[in-house]
Amino acid sequence: MSDKKEFSTSVTVKNKKARFEYEWLDTYLTGIVLQGTEIKAIRLHKVGLQEAYCYIHRGEVFVKGMHIGHYELGTHYNHEEKRERKLLLKKQEIQKIRKRMEEKGLTLIPTKLFINNRGLAKLEIALAKGKKIHDKRDSIKDKDMKRELSKMKF
Repeated sequence: MSDKKEFSTSVTVKNKKARFEYEWLDTYLTGIVLQGTEIKAIRLHKVGLQEAYCYIHRGEVFVKGMHIGHYELGTHYNHEEKRERKLLLKKQEIQKIRKRMEEKGLTLIPTKLFINNRGLAKLEIALAKGKKIHDKRDSIKDKDMKRELSKMKF
């Protein structure tokens, strides 16, 4: 038997609204710098990605608006719920993202937060382009058609 502790990977928080609002062009897997009790709150599924977005400042990528709920068992050193958090990417990836973001209408959004098998919190971000209203209607029609087809098979 190995002495390594196996962590639970059951924590997966998805930004469902992102798939509907944006057309994803590229996705990147990033580490996230956490403080204090934030990882414990993430393991309790107290995370919200709906209002979050990412930006690049001085060669570093940050996520803003990501809500990590209050950890009840924390002391006065508990974390701030909506603070900006630094994302960990390679310089080449950041430069590539910055060049693509200079194109018209592209943005960087968080799509999924999960804990990997080593117990580290990872954030999946996507370089995305906003959908128009008719594109959103098309995605709703596609979803309805898939649902109807799955009902017919049974």
